[in-house]
Amino acid sequence: MFYISLIPFIILLIYDLKNSLHMAQQNLYNDDHRFLKWTIKDIMALRTPFKCSLVVLVTYLILNVFNLESKVITSIYFFIVCLIIFIIKVRENRSKDTKIKLKVTARVKRLIFTNVVLFVLLCVGLCFVKNINLIYLILFLYDMLLNFVVMLAIIINKPVEKMVYLSYKTKAVNKLKEMKNLKVIGITGSYGKTSSKNILSDILNVKYNALPSPKNFNTPYGLIITVNNHLDKFDDILIAEMGAYKVGEIKELCDLVKPKYGILTKIGTAHIEIFGSQENIQKGKFELIESLPSDGVGVLNGDDELQVNYKLKNNCKILWIGIDNKDVDVRATDIKTSNKGTTFNVIFKGDKTKYPFTTKLLGYNNIYNILASLALSKEFGLTVEQMKKAVLGVKSVEHRLELRRAGNITYIDDSYNSNPVGSKMALEVLKDMPGIRIVMTPGMVELGDKSYELNKKFGTYMKDTSDIVILVGEKITRPIRDGLKEVKYNDKNIYVVKNTKEAFNLVKSLSNNKETYCLIENDLPDIYNE
Repeated sequence: MFYISLIPFIILLIYDLKNSLHMAQQNLYNDDHRFLKWTIKDIMALRTPFKCSLVVLVTYLILNVFNLESKVITSIYFFIVCLIIFIIKVRENRSKDTKIKLKVTARVKRLIFTNVVLFVLLCVGLCFVKNINLIYLILFLYDMLLNFVVMLAIIINKPVEKMVYLSYKTKAVNKLKEMKNLKVIGITGSYGKTSSKNILSDILNVKYNALPSPKNFNTPYGLIITVNNHLDKFDDILIAEMGAYKVGEIKELCDLVKPKYGILTKIGTAHIEIFGSQENIQKGKFELIESLPSDGVGVLNGDDELQVNYKLKNNCKILWIGIDNKDVDVRATDIKTSNKGTTFNVIFKGDKTKYPFTTKLLGYNNIYNILASLALSKEFGLTVEQMKKAVLGVKSVEHRLELRRAGNITYIDDSYNSNPVGSKMALEVLKDMPGIRIVMTPGMVELGDKSYELNKKFGTYMKDTSDIVILVGEKITRPIRDGLKEVKYNDKNIYVVKNTKEAFNLVKSLSNNKETYCLIENDLPDIYNE
């Protein structure tokens, strides 16, 4: 009977291990204690499965106090409660909108192995426990605290992960040393990195073989994979996207790939909760420009005060771009946006001619990204005609103001990692669209103590830019609702839904078969599910 009672427990444990590894992966394997913080927050939320587990835990404690010796009753009870909790968890997870699935990487497989070893050791220890109630209690506690067990496995695996990392890093460094003629361009900033990288790649590939790091491969592991698995001898240029969560990480990436050219998109408040302060963000992002050699070239944004006012500790060549600032090397004027794209003129310093450009891309952020790419492309010897042709053919980046048509509805997909400046510009894009204008958003995250203030301000911007607002998540969007209330937005046009699936269904019903433009501003990962 005892072994039969363990069947639903083992199923529950495997299910919970998968979910735990999923959340650990989304929390960067507890880097900067992110998984620990998420786990504590999740426990404090007292979700239904956890409430059930607490009830069962109290019951087991009572059984131990009264020293109930009936093994049959205890085994049946354990069998039933494990089965019930498993069913509750499965149902709750099905109701959630899972966006990113667990990627079973080599690291995840190593973590699974370590977790199995830990469980086997526990089982060996339980062989010496005589009280069956205590055995069930320990097993149940093990499952309840599985996230902490996974954290322990991460700590145990650290030496192995470091050895794996160093072996792949050495391979990448040696490969880069062998490619003596390879030119490396680094791109960083609080936002716009991936868009800028892809735009620059599309333009430079008119004349060169330029390899951009795939997707959002912007960590040391990501760039090592890029070099080892994607870079080949025919590539002239490597464009490396560089992301960071704290000071020193951009410097680490620069030491790895050694860029001679660098683009700093814009400095904002993205990840301020993790960086700790605006000053740390500014210092961290400038590590790219300050890592360039003396004969290197950096591209900075003349409309960004945090870049203009920074005292640069490098004497490399600096090219400035801008829209509002006239005293720059490459400037855009006469910008006009429509549902078909954007037209603008470009002025190069020392050349009075206004060169007309057309792009399918939307938003001022993309104009800045194009200007930065043009500044570097000029350094690489591209003609204006080559640049114009390339800009016209630049493809929109997935989930970054990407237009997607579905019947009478055009989705403006800006669902990747929203930020205060980008979200405002996205609303300006929506404002210029014909027909019914809908904004769908869960708001912005990782803004630290400025989260409420910036999300509330985001809500105020919606008044003159959208006809209907759909908020995803009741708790997380409260600041946006306060902002809408402040500007006296019509309550009848504000809808609050539980998840994006419900939101998309609502968009279809609200469009009423009329021409509709729906801005999807941010789509939070599963760790933010309410």
